[in-house]
Amino acid sequence: MRGLGKTRRTSNKVFTRRLLAVGVCGAAVVAALTGPAQADGAVDKGSSGAKPPHWELKDSGTDARFRGLAAVSRSTAWLAGSKGTVLRTTDGGAKWRNVSPPGAADLEFRDVEAFDGRRAVVLAIGEGEASRILRTEDGGATWTESFRNTDAKAFYDCVTFFDARHGLAMSDPVDGKFRILSTGDGGRSWKVLPSTGMPPAQEGEAGFAASGQCLVSSGPRDVWLATGGAARARVLHSSDRGRTWTATDTPVPAGDPARGVFALAFRDRTHGIAVGGDYRADQASPKAAAVSGNAGRTWTTAGTPPPAYRSGVTWLPHSRTSALAVGPTGTDLTRDGGRTWRTLDTGSYDTVDCTPDLACWAAGEKGRVARLER
Repeated sequence: MRGLGKTRRTSNKVFTRRLLAVGVCGAAVVAALTGPAQADGAVDKGSSGAKPPHWELKDSGTDARFRGLAAVSRSTAWLAGSKGTVLRTTDGGAKWRNVSPPGAADLEFRDVEAFDGRRAVVLAIGEGEASRILRTEDGGATWTESFRNTDAKAFYDCVTFFDARHGLAMSDPVDGKFRILSTGDGGRSWKVLPSTGMPPAQEGEAGFAASGQCLVSSGPRDVWLATGGAARARVLHSSDRGRTWTATDTPVPAGDPARGVFALAFRDRTHGIAVGGDYRADQASPKAAAVSGNAGRTWTTAGTPPPAYRSGVTWLPHSRTSALAVGPTGTDLTRDGGRTWRTLDTGSYDTVDCTPDLACWAAGEKGRVARLER
């Protein structure tokens, strides 16, 4: 479960106690990223000239491509990827345990939502029965398949949870509308919601299963769905756990099956960031990010967007203005709520996630996984 959007304002005393509780390393990373910038816009290294925050690669022991990432804490994270691979660490990435479900080698896991170090839900994508949801309650020692798609027209892309019991999953349009699954028991069972409250899809419109962030939630009832592949890239919003939706156009490039909004992040029910572009390496991605300050009712192009396509985005913990975006060509940082972005790293990552105890993780191709360090 992504809990970053649920951050609330706290007093300085409470925040200080949190930093002391989780250790100075994570706090230093966030402080360095969100602190004052130098004249040239570079991240301030501090008076000591210390190395700025950077991604520290962890050896995952596999070459799977990880587009699913659930960061639980500085020590615990889950990965889900190609060839039915699911990994889990409980020691900060020093070791990764292969907890892949038996017989899943032909599945493509693109999303994982974790409640803690033992309970998690993974989503496999694909047409027909290739789309599945599995759940574990014992750290991946055993898995239970709780949903298998039987509609040949459906293709599930992402899953999100409001809390430990209530969650949704979304499919590309079926009979002209996006399809929504709902659970009220932590992913043990799922049901298709009525489509009466869903607006019609555009011709060719779909979600992108690129980072597990095409369906995101914040708070107990609000959820957003990102789209592309059609004439306009849109964001759909529901304030009643997926029963009724409104659709809004975004300025993110569209008009092609490879273009659109690939990922969303909301730090609360009002403030959101959308990233995307054109995933083809030989195509430019201008206007690859947009921001909203009214729950997604309107979107404004970033004044200085990321320089290329980005597939994942997350708010920094306990920050009202700073966020990270990642893609195959690098990581970008914003410190003004998504209006301007600056490249922080040029390594390839598909997805990114941060935790309340001040840890940020990223994952991507060829088994790449990293944690932000200083």
